[in-house]
Amino acid sequence: MEHPLTFMSDGLKLSGVLHVPEERKPGQRLPTFIVLHGFVGTKDKSHVELLARMIEGMGYCVFRIDFRGCGQSEGARGEVRCFDQVADTRNALTFIAEREEVDNDRIGVTGHSFGAAVAIFAGGVDLRVACVLSLCGWGDGERKFRGQHPTPEAWAKFTRILDEGRRHRAETGESMWVSRFDVVPIPEELRKNLSPHAQFEVPVETAISMYHFRADDVVADIAPRPLLLFHTAGDVITPMEQSISLFQKAGANAELMIPTGMSHFPLSDEDAPHTRALIAAWLQKFFPTPLSAGA
Repeated sequence: MEHPLTFMSDGLKLSGVLHVPEERKPGQRLPTFIVLHGFVGTKDKSHVELLARMIEGMGYCVFRIDFRGCGQSEGARGEVRCFDQVADTRNALTFIAEREEVDNDRIGVTGHSFGAAVAIFAGGVDLRVACVLSLCGWGDGERKFRGQHPTPEAWAKFTRILDEGRRHRAETGESMWVSRFDVVPIPEELRKNLSPHAQFEVPVETAISMYHFRADDVVADIAPRPLLLFHTAGDVITPMEQSISLFQKAGANAELMIPTGMSHFPLSDEDAPHTRALIAAWLQKFFPTPLSAGA
């Protein structure tokens, strides 16, 4: 069952969808995950919608949301600021904790790529988060960008965009907009995994916000709450070393999984069964639900 909902975050009305397993009994409160989408993405027709449906199928409530400025939520289009997204996540938690279907002591946060970085940061700064599940996330914006623009020529082009954007803002008072693929390169063959509702241009300030965002600084504060860092060995979009570094900084009850033979989108059709099996086993151990998967 899916319930379209809206909630407020810093004066903006944000859009979400609450998934409730059909097996839920009347009055039963279930462990719940808030699901966060990737870079200027959306909760709908996206990789995180696949993630939400997978987790719902395992017996959890799921609340997938559009960050401000994305999808059906209010806010300036494309103007992503990392700490605004952390605030949206925490406000989503406050809102969903009041629902009768939700066990408000057992609300986790999960996300893919950029959403994973936000999930880790939110878990590090908000003790109400009971569990964090990161898929192909990152912990250090500058180092991530260096891995995404690995040659001297590519790094010079990227940093030139940042410098030009700062200069344009200082001279005109307005943002300079660039292709999302100049910020986060994605091979042509993998772009089919992006939501048709995603945005394809962003202001340079968005890239600058990501450059300075460091989930690395707070990941240790998640402990002893459970943390899964799931990162595909074949990820050519977000460097795998990001999750390895996060794991090295994490505390108790953190686990690192690096499955092979998958892309940055581990819930694509061919990879979904393996991804599901790994995540289901981890959740059963660290964050179980009273509903058995597939019951």
